[in-house]
Amino acid sequence: MERALTFDVERRFRGGPVIHARAALPRDAGRVTVLFGPSGAGKTTVLRVLAGLDRPEAGTIAFEGEVWLDVAAGVCVPPQRRRAGLLFQEPALFPHLDVAANVGYALGRAPRPERDARVRELAARLRIEPLLARRPADLSGGERQRVALARALAARPRLLLLDEPLSALDAPTRDALRGELRALLEAAEVPSIVVTHDRAEALALGDRMLVLVGGTVRQAGAVHEVFSAPADVEVARTVGTENVLPGRIVAREGGLAVVEAAGLRLTGVDPGGAILDAYACVRAEEIVLEEAPGHRSSASNLVAATVASLTSEGALVRVALDCGGATLVALVTHRSADALGLAPGRGVAAAVKAPAVRIVPRAGA
Repeated sequence: MERALTFDVERRFRGGPVIHARAALPRDAGRVTVLFGPSGAGKTTVLRVLAGLDRPEAGTIAFEGEVWLDVAAGVCVPPQRRRAGLLFQEPALFPHLDVAANVGYALGRAPRPERDARVRELAARLRIEPLLARRPADLSGGERQRVALARALAARPRLLLLDEPLSALDAPTRDALRGELRALLEAAEVPSIVVTHDRAEALALGDRMLVLVGGTVRQAGAVHEVFSAPADVEVARTVGTENVLPGRIVAREGGLAVVEAAGLRLTGVDPGGAILDAYACVRAEEIVLEEAPGHRSSASNLVAATVASLTSEGALVRVALDCGGATLVALVTHRSADALGLAPGRGVAAAVKAPAVRIVPRAGA
């Protein structure tokens, strides 16, 4: 598979951490890679190095066959020649300019007709046409972020880099904009890398995912695969949610939604909105194992399963469950495992209350 972006960089901080991150991302315009990890993991550092704003002590970066950085060879392409669009936590719009001038600023000394045409094109695509004559102070948080995205796209970047783009917004606005931002990134048809530490944001925005722990990329893969099958204990602790099943909302009633995911039908709280593609997310400790066939209640999903494997994790036992087309992971105490006689091949029922099934909508899933 042809690679669009490869990097292997080391950034050292005196008396502080060492960030050594490497990855190879395929050429796939409009697809979104999430750089995920806890605060202090080095996510923003990696983004700044890719943009050319920080220079690492060692390493290489190449994009679409062009070497952007080779420290050993003394090669370091400046930020303006890399043509990477940047969107930060704070939109950082010019307060004295209206929206049209803010977006057009990224076009530098382009002829006025060309600049105006590009601003109108982006305003139509990002649905900010009614805002063009307004100043940043007169915009909502979500509107400012859309304007900032338009400015980042104005110069036709080859790569789009977004650093916690929704973190400065209040929770309701952030929740509302996740799906919208995903749709906007798809429409831009530019490969994008989004830094976040928010699990719901990673699920809603990303196609693939790089998990950064302690300055090192510990796992890379499709978003739902990384959440469902973490490569090691540290990745599992970082991503938090053990069961992430891609699916589709097939029914809605009374504030609940039914998702068909990997051959299972799971009922959870309806997230609202018109998007049908979604992830059904369940934490392992929310799955209760019972003797087959189990006891169904109105508040529970009941899934027939076979124990695939058991792994002791201190006071708990991680139980991998074969549910036909899907694999679920449950966490139970040793006492519960012994009482149920859990062993590979044992048939059980997995019960999950509807409120424990988190449905995360996603455009273009």
